[in-house]
Amino acid sequence: MLKTKLQTELQNKVNKKIAPLFSKYGMDFSNLESSMKWKPIVLIIGNYSSGKSTLINEIIGTDIQRTGQAPTDDAFTVITCEGSDKPDEVPGSTLINDDRLPFVKFKQYGEKLTSHLCLKNIDSPRFENMAIIDSPGMLDATTEKDRGYDYMEVLGEFAKMADLIVLMFDPHKAGTIKETYSAIRNTLPEKSGEDRIIFVMSRIDECDNISDLVRSYGTLCWNMSQMTGRKDIPHIYLTYSPDIASSPKAADLWPQERIELMEKIYAAPGLRINHILEDIDRQVHELQIVCEAVTEFTQRGRKLFMKIGKITVGLGIGLFCFGDVLTNSLISLPQQTLISSLRGEGFSFTNLILPLIFLCSALALGTIIFNNFGFKRLLQKTLSNSRDLVNLENEYRRNLWDKMSGKADRLLRNKKANDIWQGHSGNLTKISRFLDSDLKKYYEKLRS
Repeated sequence: MLKTKLQTELQNKVNKKIAPLFSKYGMDFSNLESSMKWKPIVLIIGNYSSGKSTLINEIIGTDIQRTGQAPTDDAFTVITCEGSDKPDEVPGSTLINDDRLPFVKFKQYGEKLTSHLCLKNIDSPRFENMAIIDSPGMLDATTEKDRGYDYMEVLGEFAKMADLIVLMFDPHKAGTIKETYSAIRNTLPEKSGEDRIIFVMSRIDECDNISDLVRSYGTLCWNMSQMTGRKDIPHIYLTYSPDIASSPKAADLWPQERIELMEKIYAAPGLRINHILEDIDRQVHELQIVCEAVTEFTQRGRKLFMKIGKITVGLGIGLFCFGDVLTNSLISLPQQTLISSLRGEGFSFTNLILPLIFLCSALALGTIIFNNFGFKRLLQKTLSNSRDLVNLENEYRRNLWDKMSGKADRLLRNKKANDIWQGHSGNLTKISRFLDSDLKKYYEKLRS
């Protein structure tokens, strides 16, 4: 109850204080918005024969998903308890148009994905505060055209939303699937934290003997090291379905792994608020470093403007006082200069016309020089080394800048000379105050 209340408070605070700034700096707020909406999510992924549907049926306690050795389901299926007053199945077209749900952003992937997206409403108290998403089986050779949408990009969006990602393998295809490689190597590291991913080798009951299992496990470990690029291999859960086990020997092959796996999945809802805080922390820091870069650039622009302005004002004052003296000596105009008129030789407001023209011309010239030369040169110089805009005193900041520098550079390229007067410093203060004060209070509430 406390965590649900904190989630609502966080959502309201972020929408009020931070959401407008995401829009101002051209950053996508929908990812953060989605992470704060709805229920905890467990995403199940793997190749088509890895036992995803079997595991889901065991988690739920009923045969909700079709199972088999061949592909049985090519849809992203959201399984949860929405209440007995809701329909048993909700099509994708309804899901992507319901603002209360986190699936609106999937509208951009077109009808092909929409027709392969649905929600199944089950009668289970456990799933009132939890949802499982079953995914189409990964394939070894496929193209975006074959599916009709970018599978890896869509998978990445679901991974962003998930509190736990279960990546499944089977002993016969121990990590050799092309899409599995892409997911582990690129998609999941970019879209989700490593702590949210667990690896499972299922169907171990199909191994003929312990030596066969060890060979399959060793092959998977080897492939994992190649896919992750790391020498340390994450824990891989070994499991099987006791209801359909092909051999009684399976009971002797680490049966406690299956129990631990189920407990980890059931515990996913408890991680929800922590993950929301992590997502907010990460994405607001991304916003902060972009805002910091823009703020520093505008401050440099103001300094350059003031430098050119001082020279321009000095020149303008000089021309205001002595410009008519120069023209009088060259072409005898005006007949009476401003200085001579002020000495008592018949001052008239007409004596101010030429000096004011000189003054305004100097100011206009200074503005033209700043707009067409000074600002453009500053922008060009800044873009050639935009890292210099932000403080990169530690590895976290350096990694953050590597990720967000492209966004900052695109924002700077679109800046105009008069944009240097925008209040980015105030926005940066708001972001820093949110991180240092508001967000820390929620971490403290969670620990208490």
